[in-house]
Amino acid sequence: MTNIVVWSAFSTSPEMVTARFPEDRIVAVVDERGLAAAVDAEVAFSGNNPRRVRKLLDATPKLRWYHTVSAGVENMPLPELAQRGIVLTNNSGSYDIQIAEHLMAFVFAASRQLHRYRDLQRASEWKELQHQELRDATIVVFGMGSIGGEIARLASAVGMRVIGVRRKAGAPEPGIDRVVAADRLTEVAGEADYLAIAAPLTSATRGAISREVISRLKPTAWIMNIGRGAIIDESAMIDALREKRIAGAALDVFTTEPLPKESPLWLLENVIITPHHSGSSPRASERTLKLFAENLRRYKAGEPLINRVDFEAGY
Repeated sequence: MTNIVVWSAFSTSPEMVTARFPEDRIVAVVDERGLAAAVDAEVAFSGNNPRRVRKLLDATPKLRWYHTVSAGVENMPLPELAQRGIVLTNNSGSYDIQIAEHLMAFVFAASRQLHRYRDLQRASEWKELQHQELRDATIVVFGMGSIGGEIARLASAVGMRVIGVRRKAGAPEPGIDRVVAADRLTEVAGEADYLAIAAPLTSATRGAISREVISRLKPTAWIMNIGRGAIIDESAMIDALREKRIAGAALDVFTTEPLPKESPLWLLENVIITPHHSGSSPRASERTLKLFAENLRRYKAGEPLINRVDFEAGY
């Protein structure tokens, strides 16, 4: 029997975890007052809220493995976890389908100007707008992990030309034109009709979509971000949007969240905003529990865990 503490695991409730693992002891924490019961926990199934992570780590001196139900781990105290010998795994793979679909919804909406038709509908105005075709258009995918790979697959399926950007260049997979190293981002940005950001936030990716990169984009190009807001130089992007040096931006993530009411992004007609919710899906909990179940089996068997975070790389 393994002692597992469950707290703030997004849509995956403690009751779902208990039902899935009846042979283990599940400590369901509703709020901070329940953390005392987790003192013997060796496994944590939780989120990446910094304050809650801090409380949970303080309450679990015997913790050996922390599974975060987030894909990103930029809010996790990686040095402390490494020092305490706690293995960290993330939820990568559980969000690929829905986030990639969300990104492609951005692409379709931008190409057909659906956001502007919605504005015209509200104004009861009948007006034709110019559209773009996606076939043979180029999408540059910054971050070729599991989410970026699924974006590339979907984009290729509708006839788009796909250029992948990752930490190190590699052989392209079927349907991908080429995969280049991150130091060539500025170069390939000039080819993009759509720049899709799917990378994790690390010291290497913070600010990677810089003012210089944005300046290389075509006037008809769109920025699409489902990664993390801080990967983009937000002020540089806003300047480019205001001055119509790029066609638009579709954003699910922002430097500050919730997006402040005073942000100029709210009022720009060439911007599509969703509230960091691209990972939402009725099947997210199912995929999360399937991943955790396999890792729990591996943990008990002493086998390497899936999605183990590299503390030096930051993902």
